[in-house]
Amino acid sequence: MLSDLITSLSSNPYFGAGAGLIGIGTALAILRRSSQYGLIFFRRQFMITLEVPNNDISYTWLLQWISHQLRDSSRHLSARTTLIKSDEPSSRIQASYTFVPSVGTHYFHYKGKFIKVERTREQMINSGVPFESVQLTAFGQNRQFYIDMLEKARDAALLANEGKTLVYVPTINEWRLFGHPRRKRPLNSVILDKGIRENLINDVEHFLSNPLWYIDRGIPYRRGYLLFGPPGSGKTSAITALAGHFDLSISTLNLSQGTMTDDRLQQLLSNVPEESIILLEDIDAATVGRHYEKDDAIRYQGMKPLTLSGLLNALDGVISTEGRIIFMTTNFIERLDPALIRPGRVDYKQYIGHLTPYQVERMLIRFFPQSTRNEINQFLNEIERLTDNYSKELSAAQLQGFFMYYKDSIKHVFDNINQLYYL
Repeated sequence: MLSDLITSLSSNPYFGAGAGLIGIGTALAILRRSSQYGLIFFRRQFMITLEVPNNDISYTWLLQWISHQLRDSSRHLSARTTLIKSDEPSSRIQASYTFVPSVGTHYFHYKGKFIKVERTREQMINSGVPFESVQLTAFGQNRQFYIDMLEKARDAALLANEGKTLVYVPTINEWRLFGHPRRKRPLNSVILDKGIRENLINDVEHFLSNPLWYIDRGIPYRRGYLLFGPPGSGKTSAITALAGHFDLSISTLNLSQGTMTDDRLQQLLSNVPEESIILLEDIDAATVGRHYEKDDAIRYQGMKPLTLSGLLNALDGVISTEGRIIFMTTNFIERLDPALIRPGRVDYKQYIGHLTPYQVERMLIRFFPQSTRNEINQFLNEIERLTDNYSKELSAAQLQGFFMYYKDSIKHVFDNINQLYYL
């Protein structure tokens, strides 16, 4: 009876057609799923993938290195323009163009391996800054291959930035390179009063070269500096020159920014780029003179503005990081809370004031190396006379601007000396 039922069903054309379609569909589904699992298994066993996001310090290095590998083969590129000015006096600013792999898929060979490069970009709604990443895929299982590649990218980037100072600025909770690497500022281009520059150099050098001195004595390995004095006296210039002298980058923070909060400051200070000076300019503006309108706007967005307590904890609290150098500058030290500049947060305070006769002489010699002793003495007497007449001290920025305006000859300087306070 059962055999008769099977025979009748198999002889039914509608049943046969339906079963055949179902069987074919099932077989195709199994085949597709098997191929997917097989591809996943193959990638896991025989291929290795590296993804580098753009918030990683090696992202820019790797992108530039890949662009060098693709210089002859890739047809899908993004242009980056750099303005360059030669050291020649009569040279003009010229544009230099470099190309990096554009968003999409690229391929190249390296050390006998075929490498697939996928660059992706996603628009971030909150910050407006796109999130990017580069994914490299190659045959093999040894990750040392990628380590060697990253080291080569790093070495190439360091070689390209040799003799230059990198400046980083924060975005939301991460740091990004600001502009292009700039030429290191020579220490002798910043003329401070006697002993100031040398003392700063010695202190920073001792900190960088003696971490065990701090560890053995149970002292947190961090150093805070405060440079204070009138505007234009050379505070920021001195920090820039120090960074160049010690091959350090500069990570600058604007604490008076409307979006700066306690949590954001702590996050930024915890992931500062390595071997970098943290620069807090005009530190007095961090908690003084904050407008209610700005605070209300931040509170409306659900954020609490930066507080003095949050700043102190970030600098010297439990969550503060070690191995860092912080430079603060201010034109008004009297506005600073004593808790902010106590030892432990600020270990080295240095006043950088108006020009002294020593600085005036050194600046004159730097701009006009052929100056005679009589010309130097005459110029010092003229500066003293003008200072007494105007009852106003002279800043380094003022004198430098005056020299640059009448740079043709020292005769023009003396002929226009009375214009010094008007430029």
